[in-house]
Amino acid sequence: MALAYHSAVWRLVGSEWGRADFDYCWLIPPVMAWLLWERRAELLALPSRPSWGGLWAFAAAVFFLLLGELGGEFLSLYLSLWFAIIGLCWTIMGRRKLMVALFPLFLLLTAFPPPNYVYSRLTLGMQLLSTRLGAEFLHLAGVPAYREGNVIDLGFTQLEVVAACSGLRFLIPLVIVAMVLTYYFRREWWKRALLLAATLPLAIVMNGLRIGVSGLLARSYGASILEGTAHDIMGWAMFALSSLCLLGLMRLLSRGRGPLLAVFPVPAPGDAPAGASLGPVLAGLILVLAATGFIRYRAATPDVLPVARPLSTFPLAFPGWQGRFIAMDQKFIDELDFSDYVQIDFRDQRGGSVDFYVAWYQSQSKGESIHSPETCLRGGGWNFARSGTVQVDVPGFGPVRLNRALLEQGGRRMLSYFWFPARGRMLTNGVELKLATMWDSLTLRRTDGALVRVITPLAQGESEALAEERLLAFLGQAMPVLGGILPGRGPVLEAGAGGRS
Repeated sequence: MALAYHSAVWRLVGSEWGRADFDYCWLIPPVMAWLLWERRAELLALPSRPSWGGLWAFAAAVFFLLLGELGGEFLSLYLSLWFAIIGLCWTIMGRRKLMVALFPLFLLLTAFPPPNYVYSRLTLGMQLLSTRLGAEFLHLAGVPAYREGNVIDLGFTQLEVVAACSGLRFLIPLVIVAMVLTYYFRREWWKRALLLAATLPLAIVMNGLRIGVSGLLARSYGASILEGTAHDIMGWAMFALSSLCLLGLMRLLSRGRGPLLAVFPVPAPGDAPAGASLGPVLAGLILVLAATGFIRYRAATPDVLPVARPLSTFPLAFPGWQGRFIAMDQKFIDELDFSDYVQIDFRDQRGGSVDFYVAWYQSQSKGESIHSPETCLRGGGWNFARSGTVQVDVPGFGPVRLNRALLEQGGRRMLSYFWFPARGRMLTNGVELKLATMWDSLTLRRTDGALVRVITPLAQGESEALAEERLLAFLGQAMPVLGGILPGRGPVLEAGAGGRS
């Protein structure tokens, strides 16, 4: 296990848990240990019966290990570690004993931070919702407040609800508290489900209330009251109040009958097992070690690094279109970590514009992979009014599957298409991209890929249909040219031998 997962555990503990958003994760292992210790008598009373069924968990561990190492996703490595732990417990102790320890083991999943593109999307949604609720609380208190995006203007000062105050830092630990309370709340299933379901609206309302109270305090004591220790104390106070609300709901659901927190019964000692068997656990560990050995071999094998034509050779003029290159700030280039890019502002003869952006990655690995434009656009304050995967007929090119999104912000609207060309495929979401990258790393020794994004702003009163017609007309000119620049699935020129870093 240490051979297979030492790097993943080192990153999880040394990097992920050190971020302010996830420092609560340090408490998860002690809580797990306490929950297991509390049921130690029950675990000791039940006999261990080694089971071959645990190989299913080991198989899942191998799949996520390959997906994480070859597809470039850290969360997959953490899930692989979790399934391997489940597989060990299942094969050594058997299913019945595993069920006693299952909840503490399940709690470990809450210590795995989600991917950045998921977390940033949730953060932005919580920011806007918390800001809206905070403004409403101020209105109820008779305080005039104007909200725009994630900023509340009080006249004498402004409250900006930054990502750290979105409520997501507040919500996730509260969900963990609710899970532990539900574990001890031995009532009907629907009462336990209601207790868990109440956590989301409770966290949102409490965070909005905290923002509203911050506005009231700023009005009375100045904006400095919102910083430093006072800000932290208010957050802890709201968290404690939310936990008390959950306990109050438990009392209400139990109607005052019996203790709120159950004591688990200890079963009578069972018969001793017929004999310990190392077969299941050895088979499972051989699976994981074989996958680890293959990954080490694959890491030492040079990738095929295809040579693409420079994206700067993309033409600036098409019939009816004229473009100009746009340079990206160096800080964004460093963050996105691509091999090559191009961004061009095209204009047609009627004054319509299309922003054309391509980022190409010669290879992808953990932490260095394609970023979805949804993260950047949402982070820039754009609201996805409508989005989804569509099939469109590009003039002169044929039917293709793309992501389509109508974006809105402050009265402005934009229409966007984006997709991920990857080794001859046109992919539309992150899951497809990770799975295809894993498979092609295994079969082709290639992980190259690209992001293509086109955006056109809608003029005042312009319909979506006209904007879509403009985008499709542009893609009809651009896609055949782009296909000749980006490497396809066939034989490619290699840039030289270089192992995966």
